[in-house]
Amino acid sequence: MHCPFCRNPDSRVIDSRSTDDGAAIRRRRSCAECGRRFTTQETVLLMVAKRSGVTEPFSREKITAGVRRACQGRPVTEDALAQLGQRVEEAIRATGNAEMPSHEVGLAILGPLRELDEVAYLRFASVYRGFESIDDFEKEIESLRAAERGR
Repeated sequence: MHCPFCRNPDSRVIDSRSTDDGAAIRRRRSCAECGRRFTTQETVLLMVAKRSGVTEPFSREKITAGVRRACQGRPVTEDALAQLGQRVEEAIRATGNAEMPSHEVGLAILGPLRELDEVAYLRFASVYRGFESIDDFEKEIESLRAAERGR
């Protein structure tokens, strides 16, 4: 790690702390040349493998934006969307995989969205699972009703 003050490539770690529920590590460093101290933050880069074969960095904002479209016109707050995005990211990071197929990301969204708003869940699931007929909607609604009865 280069010192931001003198650009010396040699620094010593003084202290390390886990932040963001373990998603990042904050390190306090000391430069061997000038003696000044600085802080670095290291995060694990989580990649998403798309169906096309392309990989891209995981984006919580992209999750929130997709769910926001499904929640359009529904009584869902921005705070609830942010919490859902965080839950999805935590679930994906908890798997310990550095690369996750986009299909798995979609599955991680469905559970929390179902709890948040059933109509938004149906909208998202219809696009995500590629519903092609009214029968697909009826089956999904029946599974929602069965889950409701089981509570």
